[in-house]
Amino acid sequence: MAKKQLQSGLKLTGIAPNILLTHVQNTAPFLFNGEIDTTGKERAYLAKLVFYKKNLNSLKNIDLTEYFHICMAAHWTTAGTFVPTDVDNQIRKGLWEHAEIKKHIERMAKITIASWTWDYEQVTNRKSYNPERGQVMSTHEGTWLSVAIGGYCALMRHKQFDLAKEVADVILAEAEKEEKLLLELREKRDHVNFLRSTALMAHNFGDLDRVIDQWEMPEDDPFRKRIYKLGHRLNEAQDPILVYAGQVNKAFLSVENHRHMSMRQPKCLRRSNKFLIPVGPFMDKWGRDLGETKLLTNDEKGEIVCAFLEGFGRQDAALGYVRAYHGMMSVLPRGLETLEQNIPYDVVAELRNSRFGELAKVSEEEMVASYKKRLEEFVCPITNLKF
Repeated sequence: MAKKQLQSGLKLTGIAPNILLTHVQNTAPFLFNGEIDTTGKERAYLAKLVFYKKNLNSLKNIDLTEYFHICMAAHWTTAGTFVPTDVDNQIRKGLWEHAEIKKHIERMAKITIASWTWDYEQVTNRKSYNPERGQVMSTHEGTWLSVAIGGYCALMRHKQFDLAKEVADVILAEAEKEEKLLLELREKRDHVNFLRSTALMAHNFGDLDRVIDQWEMPEDDPFRKRIYKLGHRLNEAQDPILVYAGQVNKAFLSVENHRHMSMRQPKCLRRSNKFLIPVGPFMDKWGRDLGETKLLTNDEKGEIVCAFLEGFGRQDAALGYVRAYHGMMSVLPRGLETLEQNIPYDVVAELRNSRFGELAKVSEEEMVASYKKRLEEFVCPITNLKF
């Protein structure tokens, strides 16, 4: 790949920072129109992007650490959107192997540690909650784990052992946090948030595992043994709840939470952070929000309905799009008739006379009750645990 050199002398093999900001604006325009709060230390990464968008000339003078910080900020801002920025491999590996890394590795590691507490609540709807503690978990923890383990591997390679231990300690703290959240939700009998959390946990530890493999950490490495395949294999250092949660996700939710390619087509969904997609299949409220909002025209709502049907066709074992459609229809004045003039005739016919349409007749209460019952009856084939 041809290298780009900034005025500062920094040579890049990845995306130019001004182009990266354009990608952020395309998928998360709400960051730049004042819709979300960018004040405070833990939201400073959002303010950084806003600053650079207004001061593009300043990008010419950034160094490797600042470029890394911008890439981190861009990915945190967009990881919950319909088109995340494509800098994953840069922040997980590429920038940690840059020719200038020795001069920047300590500062990059400090940024990585600090990013563990960045406030992402406004830029994703893929969340679960522990109401007792006011705790939130999302796929952002997986993004963080993937960067942190990359930083750890780079630090070990450069014999920065003390700083590597600092990063490792936070990785272990994240694993413990997710374990405790699952245990508490199970204890409180919070079926829905527990189910949401299994999908998020599986994603998060999956990200961690992929980067461990990417860096080719030796199989006999003690830290790898401590954190690898936490959702798949029993580990004496972790509670079996993690493996149980991994099996619950596999049995109930893995088909639901994918890239949502069909939802990239209705670009109107990018207009507001309120439209970001939640954890499937629990999408009724999202559908109601889309149906009630005045920020979308009926033509746009019709386009979204077409995307629901297309998404279901791509993966017909997934119920999330059906639930979103049910939610939207429940708040429109005349249900589907409200949008009949905004949807192609053949799509309307299919909505009324297909498996999708039949499934959409099930109430939210019935759907949730069904998942609760199935979860209560499920026995983990590895741990023998039940909910």
